[in-house]
Amino acid sequence: MTIGSIKSVKEKKSRKSKQAVVDEQSPLLPTKHQEDGGFDEFNGASFSGAVFNLSTTIVGAGIMALPATMKVLGLIPGIVMIILMAFLTEASIELLIRFSRTSKSVSYGGLMGDAFGKYGKMLLQICVLVNNIGVLVVYMIIIGDVLSGTASSGTHHAGVLEGWFGVHWWNGRFFVLLVTTLGVFAPLACLKRIDSLRYTSALSVALAVVFLVVTVGITVFKLINGSILMPRLLPDFHDLTSFLNLFTVVPVLVTAYICHYNVHSIENELEDGRQIRAVVQSALALCSSVYVLTSLFGFLLFGDATLDDVLANFDADLGIPFGSLLNDVVRVSYAAHLMLVFPIVFYPLRLNLDGLLFPSARPLTLDNSRFAFLSSGLIAIIFLGANFIPSIWDAFQFTGATAAVCIGFIFPAAITLRDRYGISTKRDRILCIFMIVLAVFSNLVAIYSDAYALIKKNSAPRE
Repeated sequence: MTIGSIKSVKEKKSRKSKQAVVDEQSPLLPTKHQEDGGFDEFNGASFSGAVFNLSTTIVGAGIMALPATMKVLGLIPGIVMIILMAFLTEASIELLIRFSRTSKSVSYGGLMGDAFGKYGKMLLQICVLVNNIGVLVVYMIIIGDVLSGTASSGTHHAGVLEGWFGVHWWNGRFFVLLVTTLGVFAPLACLKRIDSLRYTSALSVALAVVFLVVTVGITVFKLINGSILMPRLLPDFHDLTSFLNLFTVVPVLVTAYICHYNVHSIENELEDGRQIRAVVQSALALCSSVYVLTSLFGFLLFGDATLDDVLANFDADLGIPFGSLLNDVVRVSYAAHLMLVFPIVFYPLRLNLDGLLFPSARPLTLDNSRFAFLSSGLIAIIFLGANFIPSIWDAFQFTGATAAVCIGFIFPAAITLRDRYGISTKRDRILCIFMIVLAVFSNLVAIYSDAYALIKKNSAPRE
Protein backbone atom coordinates (compact mmCIF):
# COMPACT_ATOMS: atom_id res chain seq x y z
CA MET A 1 0.00 0.00 0.00
CA THR A 2 1.40 3.36 -1.01
CA ILE A 3 1.38 6.58 0.99
CA GLY A 4 -1.23 7.99 -1.39
CA SER A 5 -3.57 5.05 -0.80
CA ILE A 6 -3.20 5.37 2.98
CA LYS A 7 -4.16 9.01 2.69
CA SER A 8 -7.26 8.19 0.62
CA VAL A 9 -8.44 5.65 3.19
CA LYS A 10 -8.10 8.21 5.99
CA GLU A 11 -10.01 10.78 3.97
CA LYS A 12 -12.80 8.30 3.27
CA LYS A 13 -13.19 7.52 6.96
CA SER A 14 -13.43 11.16 7.96
CA ARG A 15 -16.46 12.60 6.18
CA LYS A 16 -16.56 15.58 8.49
CA SER A 17 -13.33 17.11 7.23
CA LYS A 18 -14.37 16.80 3.61
CA GLN A 19 -17.88 18.14 4.11
CA ALA A 20 -16.61 21.02 6.15
CA VAL A 21 -14.80 22.29 3.06
CA VAL A 22 -17.37 21.62 0.33
CA ASP A 23 -20.54 22.86 2.04
CA GLU A 24 -20.07 26.53 2.81
CA GLN A 25 -23.78 27.35 2.34
CA SER A 26 -25.20 25.93 5.57
CA PRO A 27 -25.21 28.24 8.59
CA LEU A 28 -26.88 25.71 10.88
CA LEU A 29 -23.77 23.69 11.64
CA PRO A 30 -20.11 24.67 11.90
CA THR A 31 -18.39 24.45 8.52
CA LYS A 32 -14.92 25.74 9.42
CA HIS A 33 -14.03 23.68 12.45
CA GLN A 34 -10.70 22.51 11.15
CA GLU A 35 -9.71 25.98 9.98
CA ASP A 36 -10.49 27.49 13.36
CA GLY A 37 -9.48 24.54 15.48
CA GLY A 38 -12.96 24.03 16.91
CA PHE A 39 -12.73 20.27 17.32
CA ASP A 40 -9.01 19.60 17.27
CA GLU A 41 -9.19 17.21 20.23
CA PHE A 42 -12.44 15.51 19.16
CA ASN A 43 -11.88 12.26 17.24
CA GLY A 44 -15.51 11.46 16.52
CA ALA A 45 -18.56 10.08 18.31
CA SER A 46 -19.01 6.38 18.96
CA PHE A 47 -21.76 4.26 17.43
CA SER A 48 -23.42 3.58 20.80
CA GLY A 49 -23.30 7.25 21.79
CA ALA A 50 -24.97 8.21 18.51
CA VAL A 51 -27.70 5.57 19.01
CA PHE A 52 -28.45 6.82 22.53
CA ASN A 53 -28.54 10.46 21.42
CA LEU A 54 -30.93 9.73 18.56
CA SER A 55 -33.07 7.46 20.78
CA THR A 56 -33.33 10.23 23.35
CA THR A 57 -34.41 12.64 20.62
CA ILE A 58 -37.20 10.23 19.70
CA VAL A 59 -38.45 9.13 23.12
CA GLY A 60 -39.87 12.22 24.79
CA ALA A 61 -43.34 13.17 25.94
CA GLY A 62 -44.87 11.28 23.00
CA ILE A 63 -44.49 7.96 24.79
CA MET A 64 -47.17 8.98 27.30
CA ALA A 65 -49.77 9.65 24.60
CA LEU A 66 -49.31 6.32 22.81
CA PRO A 67 -51.52 4.16 25.09
CA ALA A 68 -54.36 6.59 24.30
CA THR A 69 -53.93 5.79 20.60
CA MET A 70 -54.80 2.19 21.48
CA LYS A 71 -58.07 3.47 22.93
CA VAL A 72 -58.88 5.15 19.60
CA LEU A 73 -57.62 2.47 17.20
CA GLY A 74 -57.92 -0.69 19.23
CA LEU A 75 -55.01 -2.90 20.22
CA ILE A 76 -54.22 -4.59 16.88
CA PRO A 77 -54.45 -1.59 14.50
CA GLY A 78 -52.70 0.56 17.12
CA ILE A 79 -49.63 -1.69 17.29
CA VAL A 80 -49.59 -2.01 13.49
CA MET A 81 -49.64 1.80 13.15
CA ILE A 82 -46.73 2.23 15.60
CA ILE A 83 -44.63 -0.22 13.58
CA LEU A 84 -45.72 1.31 10.25
CA MET A 85 -44.78 4.79 11.44
CA ALA A 86 -41.32 3.51 12.41
CA PHE A 87 -40.79 2.21 8.85
CA LEU A 88 -42.05 5.48 7.32
CA THR A 89 -39.73 7.45 9.60
CA GLU A 90 -36.75 5.31 8.58
CA ALA A 91 -37.66 5.77 4.91
CA SER A 92 -37.94 9.56 5.22
CA ILE A 93 -34.59 9.80 7.06
CA GLU A 94 -32.96 7.58 4.42
CA LEU A 95 -34.13 10.04 1.75
CA LEU A 96 -32.61 12.92 3.71
CA ILE A 97 -29.27 11.11 4.08
CA ARG A 98 -29.15 10.10 0.40
CA PHE A 99 -29.91 13.58 -0.94
CA SER A 100 -27.60 15.19 1.62
CA ARG A 101 -24.66 13.13 0.38
CA THR A 102 -25.44 13.89 -3.25
CA SER A 103 -25.78 17.63 -2.61
CA LYS A 104 -22.88 17.60 -0.09
CA SER A 105 -25.09 19.23 2.56
CA VAL A 106 -24.13 18.83 6.21
CA SER A 107 -27.44 19.93 7.71
CA TYR A 108 -31.17 19.58 7.14
CA GLY A 109 -31.34 23.35 6.58
CA GLY A 110 -28.53 23.18 4.02
CA LEU A 111 -30.42 20.44 2.17
CA MET A 112 -33.65 22.46 2.14
CA GLY A 113 -31.66 25.47 0.94
CA ASP A 114 -30.12 23.40 -1.85
CA ALA A 115 -33.56 22.20 -2.99
CA PHE A 116 -35.71 25.31 -2.47
CA GLY A 117 -33.36 28.22 -1.82
CA LYS A 118 -33.11 30.43 1.23
CA TYR A 119 -36.88 30.53 1.77
CA GLY A 120 -37.05 26.76 1.93
CA LYS A 121 -34.31 26.77 4.56
CA MET A 122 -36.06 29.52 6.52
CA LEU A 123 -39.33 27.56 6.46
CA LEU A 124 -37.60 24.52 7.94
CA GLN A 125 -35.92 26.64 10.62
CA ILE A 126 -39.27 28.17 11.61
CA CYS A 127 -40.88 24.72 11.81
CA VAL A 128 -38.05 23.47 14.05
CA LEU A 129 -38.45 26.53 16.28
CA VAL A 130 -42.23 26.04 16.58
CA ASN A 131 -41.94 22.30 17.17
CA ASN A 132 -39.04 22.33 19.63
CA ILE A 133 -40.13 25.32 21.70
CA GLY A 134 -43.59 23.76 22.02
CA VAL A 135 -42.10 20.39 22.97
CA LEU A 136 -39.73 21.87 25.57
CA VAL A 137 -42.46 23.97 27.19
CA VAL A 138 -44.60 20.83 27.41
CA TYR A 139 -41.67 18.97 29.00
CA MET A 140 -41.22 21.68 31.62
CA ILE A 141 -44.97 21.85 32.35
CA ILE A 142 -45.09 18.08 32.87
CA ILE A 143 -42.06 18.20 35.16
CA GLY A 144 -43.81 20.91 37.20
CA ASP A 145 -47.03 18.87 37.30
CA VAL A 146 -45.22 15.72 38.43
CA LEU A 147 -43.11 17.35 41.14
CA SER A 148 -45.37 20.19 42.34
CA GLY A 149 -48.86 19.09 41.41
CA THR A 150 -51.51 20.54 39.14
CA ALA A 151 -55.17 21.58 39.20
CA SER A 152 -57.66 20.10 36.71
CA SER A 153 -61.39 20.91 36.64
CA GLY A 154 -61.16 22.41 40.11
CA THR A 155 -59.43 19.32 41.53
CA HIS A 156 -55.85 19.56 42.81
CA HIS A 157 -53.61 16.62 41.98
CA ALA A 158 -50.73 16.54 44.45
CA GLY A 159 -47.21 16.38 43.11
CA VAL A 160 -44.55 13.97 44.33
CA LEU A 161 -42.82 16.57 46.51
CA GLU A 162 -46.15 17.65 48.02
CA GLY A 163 -46.96 14.04 48.81
CA TRP A 164 -43.62 13.50 50.49
CA PHE A 165 -43.16 16.75 52.41
CA GLY A 166 -46.48 18.57 52.35
CA VAL A 167 -47.15 21.98 50.80
CA HIS A 168 -44.28 24.45 51.21
CA TRP A 169 -43.02 27.46 49.28
CA TRP A 170 -39.92 25.58 48.15
CA ASN A 171 -41.88 22.79 46.44
CA GLY A 172 -44.18 25.15 44.56
CA ARG A 173 -44.11 25.06 40.75
CA PHE A 174 -42.14 28.29 40.20
CA PHE A 175 -39.32 27.47 42.63
CA VAL A 176 -39.05 23.81 41.55
CA LEU A 177 -38.82 24.78 37.88
CA LEU A 178 -36.33 27.54 38.70
CA VAL A 179 -34.04 25.10 40.52
CA THR A 180 -34.44 22.53 37.73
CA THR A 181 -33.65 25.14 35.07
CA LEU A 182 -30.55 26.51 36.81
CA GLY A 183 -29.32 23.17 38.17
CA VAL A 184 -30.07 20.80 35.25
CA PHE A 185 -31.17 22.50 32.03
CA ALA A 186 -28.68 25.38 31.93
CA PRO A 187 -25.51 23.29 32.57
CA LEU A 188 -26.50 20.64 30.01
CA ALA A 189 -27.48 23.31 27.48
CA CYS A 190 -23.98 24.80 27.72
CA LEU A 191 -22.39 21.73 26.12
CA LYS A 192 -21.36 22.58 22.57
CA ARG A 193 -21.21 19.07 21.08
CA ILE A 194 -24.20 16.77 20.95
CA ASP A 195 -21.88 13.80 21.59
CA SER A 196 -21.13 15.29 25.03
CA LEU A 197 -24.69 14.30 25.96
CA ARG A 198 -24.21 10.59 25.24
CA TYR A 199 -24.11 9.56 28.91
CA THR A 200 -27.16 11.59 29.91
CA SER A 201 -28.90 10.17 26.82
CA ALA A 202 -28.09 6.62 27.91
CA LEU A 203 -29.46 7.39 31.38
CA SER A 204 -32.56 8.95 29.83
CA VAL A 205 -33.27 5.80 27.80
CA ALA A 206 -32.68 3.71 30.94
CA LEU A 207 -35.28 5.79 32.84
CA ALA A 208 -37.80 5.24 30.03
CA VAL A 209 -37.12 1.51 30.37
CA VAL A 210 -37.70 1.79 34.16
CA PHE A 211 -41.13 3.28 33.45
CA LEU A 212 -41.82 0.43 31.01
CA VAL A 213 -40.65 -2.30 33.40
CA VAL A 214 -42.81 -0.98 36.26
CA THR A 215 -45.84 -0.73 33.97
CA VAL A 216 -45.30 -4.26 32.67
CA GLY A 217 -44.86 -5.58 36.24
CA ILE A 218 -48.08 -3.96 37.47
CA THR A 219 -50.00 -5.24 34.44
CA VAL A 220 -48.72 -8.82 34.82
CA PHE A 221 -49.58 -8.78 38.53
CA LYS A 222 -53.14 -7.65 37.79
CA LEU A 223 -53.45 -10.17 34.96
CA ILE A 224 -52.56 -12.96 37.37
CA ASN A 225 -55.14 -11.63 39.82
CA GLY A 226 -57.74 -11.59 37.07
CA SER A 227 -58.52 -7.90 37.60
CA ILE A 228 -57.87 -6.84 33.99
CA LEU A 229 -60.63 -7.04 31.42
CA MET A 230 -60.19 -8.14 27.82
CA PRO A 231 -58.98 -5.08 25.86
CA ARG A 232 -60.73 -3.82 22.74
CA LEU A 233 -58.85 -5.24 19.76
CA LEU A 234 -60.43 -3.20 16.95
CA PRO A 235 -61.63 0.41 16.65
CA ASP A 236 -65.18 1.30 17.61
CA PHE A 237 -66.71 3.58 14.98
CA HIS A 238 -70.35 3.89 13.99
CA ASP A 239 -70.56 7.14 12.01
CA LEU A 240 -68.40 9.46 9.89
CA THR A 241 -67.21 11.51 12.88
CA SER A 242 -65.95 8.47 14.77
CA PHE A 243 -64.29 7.21 11.57
CA LEU A 244 -62.48 10.50 10.98
CA ASN A 245 -61.42 10.47 14.63
CA LEU A 246 -59.19 7.49 13.81
CA PHE A 247 -56.91 9.78 11.78
CA THR A 248 -56.30 12.11 14.74
CA VAL A 249 -53.73 9.63 16.08
CA VAL A 250 -51.41 10.13 13.09
CA PRO A 251 -49.99 13.50 14.28
CA VAL A 252 -49.42 11.95 17.72
CA LEU A 253 -47.52 9.04 16.18
CA VAL A 254 -45.49 11.34 13.91
CA THR A 255 -44.58 13.55 16.87
CA ALA A 256 -43.52 10.45 18.81
CA TYR A 257 -40.94 9.58 16.13
CA ILE A 258 -39.73 13.04 15.12
CA CYS A 259 -35.93 13.18 15.19
CA HIS A 260 -34.98 14.36 11.71
CA TYR A 261 -33.59 17.70 12.88
CA ASN A 262 -30.84 15.92 14.87
CA VAL A 263 -29.78 13.32 12.30
CA HIS A 264 -27.25 15.54 10.53
CA SER A 265 -25.75 16.81 13.80
CA ILE A 266 -25.21 13.24 14.96
CA GLU A 267 -23.86 12.13 11.57
CA ASN A 268 -21.38 15.01 11.41
CA GLU A 269 -19.89 13.99 14.77
CA LEU A 270 -19.69 10.26 14.01
CA GLU A 271 -16.21 8.81 13.74
CA ASP A 272 -17.40 7.03 10.58
CA GLY A 273 -20.30 8.89 8.95
CA ARG A 274 -21.21 5.82 6.90
CA GLN A 275 -22.66 4.29 10.07
CA ILE A 276 -25.52 6.79 10.23
CA ARG A 277 -28.08 4.49 8.58
CA ALA A 278 -27.26 1.72 11.06
CA VAL A 279 -27.53 4.30 13.88
CA VAL A 280 -30.98 5.37 12.66
CA GLN A 281 -32.19 1.78 12.27
CA SER A 282 -30.91 0.76 15.70
CA ALA A 283 -32.47 3.78 17.40
CA LEU A 284 -35.81 3.26 15.68
CA ALA A 285 -35.80 -0.46 16.55
CA LEU A 286 -35.10 0.35 20.20
CA CYS A 287 -37.70 3.12 20.42
CA SER A 288 -40.44 1.29 18.51
CA SER A 289 -39.97 -1.70 20.86
CA VAL A 290 -40.39 0.60 23.87
CA TYR A 291 -43.41 2.24 22.21
CA VAL A 292 -45.15 -1.05 21.40
CA LEU A 293 -44.64 -2.47 24.89
CA THR A 294 -45.68 0.79 26.60
CA SER A 295 -48.81 1.06 24.46
CA LEU A 296 -49.70 -2.61 24.89
CA PHE A 297 -49.29 -2.84 28.65
CA GLY A 298 -50.53 0.69 29.33
CA PHE A 299 -53.78 -0.02 27.48
CA LEU A 300 -54.08 -3.46 29.09
CA LEU A 301 -53.69 -1.86 32.51
CA PHE A 302 -56.19 0.98 32.15
CA GLY A 303 -58.38 -0.08 29.21
CA ASP A 304 -60.91 2.50 28.01
CA ALA A 305 -60.10 4.58 31.12
CA THR A 306 -56.69 5.39 29.58
CA LEU A 307 -56.21 9.17 29.59
CA ASP A 308 -54.57 11.26 26.86
CA ASP A 309 -51.50 11.45 29.13
CA VAL A 310 -51.23 7.99 30.66
CA LEU A 311 -49.05 9.41 33.44
CA ALA A 312 -52.23 10.94 34.89
CA ASN A 313 -53.60 7.41 35.37
CA PHE A 314 -50.83 6.77 37.91
CA ASP A 315 -52.25 9.46 40.18
CA ALA A 316 -54.90 7.08 41.53
CA ASP A 317 -54.80 3.93 43.66
CA LEU A 318 -53.67 1.00 41.50
CA GLY A 319 -55.16 -1.57 43.86
CA ILE A 320 -51.91 -3.48 44.34
CA PRO A 321 -49.36 -3.82 47.16
CA PHE A 322 -46.94 -0.88 47.30
CA GLY A 323 -49.12 0.90 44.75
CA SER A 324 -48.28 4.35 46.12
CA LEU A 325 -44.54 3.64 45.94
CA LEU A 326 -44.81 2.36 42.37
CA ASN A 327 -46.80 5.46 41.40
CA ASP A 328 -43.98 7.62 42.69
CA VAL A 329 -41.33 5.52 40.90
CA VAL A 330 -43.19 5.88 37.61
CA ARG A 331 -43.70 9.63 37.93
CA VAL A 332 -40.21 10.46 39.22
CA SER A 333 -38.45 8.32 36.61
CA TYR A 334 -40.48 9.98 33.86
CA ALA A 335 -39.77 13.49 35.17
CA ALA A 336 -36.05 12.67 35.32
CA HIS A 337 -36.26 11.22 31.80
CA LEU A 338 -37.70 14.51 30.47
CA MET A 339 -35.00 16.51 32.24
CA LEU A 340 -32.35 14.55 30.35
CA VAL A 341 -34.23 14.71 27.03
CA PHE A 342 -34.38 18.52 27.29
CA PRO A 343 -30.78 19.29 26.13
CA ILE A 344 -31.02 16.92 23.15
CA VAL A 345 -34.09 18.77 21.82
CA PHE A 346 -32.61 22.15 22.83
CA TYR A 347 -29.43 21.60 20.76
CA PRO A 348 -31.05 21.83 17.27
CA LEU A 349 -33.38 24.57 18.50
CA ARG A 350 -30.41 26.81 19.27
CA LEU A 351 -28.65 25.95 15.99
CA ASN A 352 -31.72 26.73 13.89
CA LEU A 353 -32.43 30.00 15.68
CA ASP A 354 -28.80 31.00 15.12
CA GLY A 355 -29.09 30.15 11.44
CA LEU A 356 -32.28 32.21 11.19
CA LEU A 357 -30.93 35.29 13.02
CA PHE A 358 -27.24 35.18 12.05
CA PRO A 359 -27.01 33.39 8.68
CA SER A 360 -23.63 34.91 7.78
CA ALA A 361 -21.91 34.69 11.16
CA ARG A 362 -19.06 32.32 11.96
CA PRO A 363 -19.90 28.93 13.56
CA LEU A 364 -21.87 29.25 16.79
CA THR A 365 -19.48 27.03 18.76
CA LEU A 366 -16.68 29.52 18.13
CA ASP A 367 -18.59 32.59 19.34
CA ASN A 368 -19.10 32.31 23.11
CA SER A 369 -21.04 35.57 23.41
CA ARG A 370 -23.58 34.60 20.76
CA PHE A 371 -23.77 31.07 22.16
CA ALA A 372 -24.53 32.37 25.68
CA PHE A 373 -27.02 34.96 24.40
CA LEU A 374 -29.07 32.46 22.39
CA SER A 375 -28.93 29.76 25.09
CA SER A 376 -30.01 32.02 27.95
CA GLY A 377 -32.69 33.72 25.85
CA LEU A 378 -34.28 30.45 24.76
CA ILE A 379 -34.16 28.95 28.25
CA ALA A 380 -35.80 32.09 29.67
CA ILE A 381 -38.61 31.93 27.07
CA ILE A 382 -39.26 28.25 27.78
CA PHE A 383 -39.17 28.85 31.55
CA LEU A 384 -41.66 31.72 31.35
CA GLY A 385 -43.93 29.73 29.03
CA ALA A 386 -44.01 26.79 31.41
CA ASN A 387 -44.89 29.04 34.37
CA PHE A 388 -47.50 31.29 32.81
CA ILE A 389 -49.23 28.92 30.38
CA PRO A 390 -51.43 26.60 32.46
CA SER A 391 -51.90 23.98 29.72
CA ILE A 392 -50.66 24.05 26.15
CA TRP A 393 -51.85 20.66 24.94
CA ASP A 394 -54.35 22.22 22.50
CA ALA A 395 -51.67 24.58 21.17
CA PHE A 396 -49.22 21.68 21.03
CA GLN A 397 -51.63 19.71 18.82
CA PHE A 398 -52.24 22.67 16.50
CA THR A 399 -48.64 23.90 16.15
CA GLY A 400 -46.28 21.18 17.31
CA ALA A 401 -47.97 18.32 15.49
CA THR A 402 -48.31 20.34 12.29
CA ALA A 403 -44.66 21.43 12.39
CA ALA A 404 -43.64 17.87 13.21
CA VAL A 405 -45.29 16.35 10.13
CA CYS A 406 -43.64 19.01 7.97
CA ILE A 407 -40.21 18.16 9.41
CA GLY A 408 -40.77 14.41 9.40
CA PHE A 409 -42.68 13.76 6.18
CA ILE A 410 -43.59 16.73 4.00
CA PHE A 411 -40.14 18.31 3.65
CA PRO A 412 -38.25 15.03 2.94
CA ALA A 413 -40.94 14.11 0.40
CA ALA A 414 -40.78 17.55 -1.23
CA ILE A 415 -36.97 17.33 -1.53
CA THR A 416 -37.31 13.91 -3.17
CA LEU A 417 -40.02 15.02 -5.61
CA ARG A 418 -37.97 18.13 -6.46
CA ASP A 419 -35.08 15.72 -7.26
CA ARG A 420 -32.47 18.23 -8.42
CA TYR A 421 -29.91 15.48 -9.05
CA GLY A 422 -32.12 12.85 -10.69
CA ILE A 423 -31.45 10.16 -8.06
CA SER A 424 -35.00 9.36 -6.93
CA THR A 425 -36.70 6.15 -8.06
CA LYS A 426 -40.32 5.47 -8.95
CA ARG A 427 -40.71 3.75 -5.58
CA ASP A 428 -39.36 6.86 -3.84
CA ARG A 429 -41.87 9.11 -5.59
CA ILE A 430 -44.83 6.85 -4.80
CA LEU A 431 -43.75 6.66 -1.15
CA CYS A 432 -43.38 10.46 -0.97
CA ILE A 433 -46.83 11.07 -2.43
CA PHE A 434 -48.27 8.64 0.14
CA MET A 435 -46.46 10.41 3.00
CA ILE A 436 -47.67 13.85 1.90
CA VAL A 437 -51.29 12.72 1.45
CA LEU A 438 -51.29 10.90 4.80
CA ALA A 439 -49.68 13.83 6.63
CA VAL A 440 -51.87 16.57 5.13
CA PHE A 441 -55.15 14.67 5.38
CA SER A 442 -54.50 13.47 8.93
CA ASN A 443 -53.53 16.92 10.13
CA LEU A 444 -56.55 18.57 8.53
CA VAL A 445 -58.79 15.98 10.21
CA ALA A 446 -56.98 16.43 13.54
CA ILE A 447 -57.26 20.22 13.38
CA TYR A 448 -60.93 20.00 12.42
CA SER A 449 -61.61 17.51 15.21
CA ASP A 450 -59.82 19.63 17.84
CA ALA A 451 -61.48 22.84 16.66
CA TYR A 452 -64.92 21.20 16.65
CA ALA A 453 -64.40 19.81 20.16
CA LEU A 454 -63.21 23.24 21.37
CA ILE A 455 -66.19 25.06 19.83
CA LYS A 456 -68.59 22.48 21.19
CA LYS A 457 -67.06 22.81 24.67
CA ASN A 458 -67.31 26.61 24.64
CA SER A 459 -70.86 26.63 23.29
CA ALA A 460 -72.14 24.06 25.82
CA PRO A 461 -74.64 25.55 28.32
CA ARG A 462 -73.10 26.28 31.68
CA GLU A 463 -74.85 25.19 34.81
